[in-house]
Amino acid sequence: MQLKEKIEKKQFIITAEIEAPKGISVQKILSDLEKVKAKVDAFNVTDMQASRMRMSSWALCIMLKQINLEPIMQLTARDRNVLALGGDLLAAFSFGVKNLLLLTGDDPSWGDHPKAKSVFEFDSIGLIQLANKLNSGVDWADNKIEGKTSFYSGAALNPFSPNLDKELKKMDAKIKAGASFFQTQPIFEVERFKNFLDKYKPPLPVIAGITLLKSEKMARYLNDNIPGVEVPSVYIEKMKKTGSRRKESVRIAKNILTNLKSLCQGAHFMPFGWFDELGQILVDEH
Repeated sequence: MQLKEKIEKKQFIITAEIEAPKGISVQKILSDLEKVKAKVDAFNVTDMQASRMRMSSWALCIMLKQINLEPIMQLTARDRNVLALGGDLLAAFSFGVKNLLLLTGDDPSWGDHPKAKSVFEFDSIGLIQLANKLNSGVDWADNKIEGKTSFYSGAALNPFSPNLDKELKKMDAKIKAGASFFQTQPIFEVERFKNFLDKYKPPLPVIAGITLLKSEKMARYLNDNIPGVEVPSVYIEKMKKTGSRRKESVRIAKNILTNLKSLCQGAHFMPFGWFDELGQILVDEH
């Protein structure tokens, strides 16, 4: 059963984020995925996350398809104009890549090529519209294409955005553009997340983000640098005082996962390479 069907059947979904390599070898990544593949419904392949040059997302997505794993191809508007974006979408679809997470993308100044030119011909909403047009059998300029795609497009949602009015307007615009599900920023305050869902009632399935904290320093970095991500002080203290950061990270993530299950339709894990720990968190799932 594919991701779309599982979501439509209202199953609780587990997705996990992976980064394409900064190089040509994928063996370490594929080895890591072996540890969790039985527990994960689909793997998000990031598109040069944080503007750091890596292998293109679509290439690793194709490799996952070849070993019977279901990918979610992340695609950003940062680096390509409408021609290149449309071409990459058609190419990926021709290899069976149908799930998308469509994003605006980080500014190149954040990354390892700070002088690289950005494009940003679209934002995330425009990308969703582009995928939807391809699904209807035409390109962005309404020229007919041979056949139709059937992309299943996801979008990002930041429930704790410092500018919540703007975020809610973007949420509505993404829905109108053709999004089918949301994946969120990391959730640490579950009760606050519940309040958001109860008050604003997103009409699409929501898959809540869970980040594996690696250290007190990482927790403080998230608080200081990622808008809408707030790690409670209790978790910071736990990471500071623990004798085993990995074990404490697993305990924290398991607790968040348990409390999220009744609230939304899935959990999206950002393990940042900690796949052994992710396996421990998911041992009782499915």
